[in-house]
Amino acid sequence: MPKRLAAVFAHPDDDTWMLAGTYALTGHDLELTVVVVTSGEAGMIADPSLATQEDLGEVREAEELASLAAAGQADAAVHFLRYPDGGVAAADHDGLVDRLTAILREARPDVVVTFGPEGITQHEDHIATSQATTEAFYKAREELGAGGPVDAAGEPLRRLYYTGVTQVELDRLYAAMRAQGQEVDPDAPFMPKAVPEHTISVRVNTSSVGTQKLAALREHATQEDEVRAFTESDPDLMLANERFIQAWPPIEDPQGPVSGSIFDDL
Repeated sequence: MPKRLAAVFAHPDDDTWMLAGTYALTGHDLELTVVVVTSGEAGMIADPSLATQEDLGEVREAEELASLAAAGQADAAVHFLRYPDGGVAAADHDGLVDRLTAILREARPDVVVTFGPEGITQHEDHIATSQATTEAFYKAREELGAGGPVDAAGEPLRRLYYTGVTQVELDRLYAAMRAQGQEVDPDAPFMPKAVPEHTISVRVNTSSVGTQKLAALREHATQEDEVRAFTESDPDLMLANERFIQAWPPIEDPQGPVSGSIFDDL
């Protein structure tokens, strides 16, 4: 049976950074649902010929679809919720939870992946998306009777993972960026924030599909400046590894990452 994954993130390209390697590795064996809460219409525009501020959201939605195709997931079910970019925290939280719950109930994924509580970069949209997705995961589990009798489709919502990056990895990235002459302020807005190494549950080696993941990232052409900044200095950080923190079932005494897949033992 195909592995079923729901990726819930705030902006087009968020899931590409965190999961495109897993998409590529799993290939046709993946039944993928992607939820993009905002369309990224307040984001950067690397080249003025690509978009205007008025149509950036539409352009970035198209980039997301192209990126999924580049990662081998052209058939993914994609939900653009079109909440205001930069305004998710101020939006109707319960309404967002209900919308996400309905999507998860319909998709019946084995695994759900979203941001951790720190939102990777402490972006308010990321944090609000993490909170809403976590609530929706448990609500959908309850509504579907997860943990009870299993039907022909299998038990849904068996794992919830958060994405994260460690301080050692960030220190290496920043050193590489400085060595190339880039100015780095780790405390600047939207810079990545670390999680403790021992909290990482699964580390996926995506080096064999690193080129494909980079191609998927480059489909987000309006965000090319960021793609280049984070992939040319230290390609391994985002192209050779993907890191996940298991939130459900909870791990009371985490012992650090295990190499493998977020679908192991399902």
